[in-house]
Amino acid sequence: MPKIVDPVARRRAVAQAVLSVVGRHGLAHASLRNVADEAGLAIGSVRHYFADHDELMLFTMRELSHRIDERVRAHIERLLSPGNGTDRRATTEQLLTEFLPLDATRREEAAIWLAFAAAAHTRPELRPCADEMHQGMNALVRRVLHEAQRSGALPDDLDTDLESKRLTALLDGLTLQSALLPDRFPPEAIRQVLRRHLDALRSGD
Repeated sequence: MPKIVDPVARRRAVAQAVLSVVGRHGLAHASLRNVADEAGLAIGSVRHYFADHDELMLFTMRELSHRIDERVRAHIERLLSPGNGTDRRATTEQLLTEFLPLDATRREEAAIWLAFAAAAHTRPELRPCADEMHQGMNALVRRVLHEAQRSGALPDDLDTDLESKRLTALLDGLTLQSALLPDRFPPEAIRQVLRRHLDALRSGD
């Protein structure tokens, strides 16, 4: 009997091959040939699941976003569930650290995301996806701050729309600095900066 291939699983496997190539060699090396070799497939098999290179890159960007979203979702469900005894401050910090390069997995994801974000400036086909992902992150941060304010954890007069932009910029900046200067921005230093910022929000500074 012919082997039955799950097309969704195969597309995700090819996307993982893209991520592996980009993580080791950079986005410029993620050609269809190199990705096919990484995935252990013939290049024709890759073309069977993706119409062209642009479609493959967009799918991979969304797959990366999906992985981060799955981790974040577990935290936000606890954070937004009323009356479950959750330590809101600790859960908020854990949620936000999912966007930061604090371990090998997240460092690799951050490096790959920065590569895609940089490419989006010169490759218009990637720009809508990059914008969508950044807007989604900002919307999540705004929701977290709004819920914290509603629960009394943040001052009533805090401008949560403005502060969500400031916090998103902080997360982006910490990710970039850690990627460029890992010795100066180790995981504990990143955590300290984030905690100081969350403390400042609670005091209204």
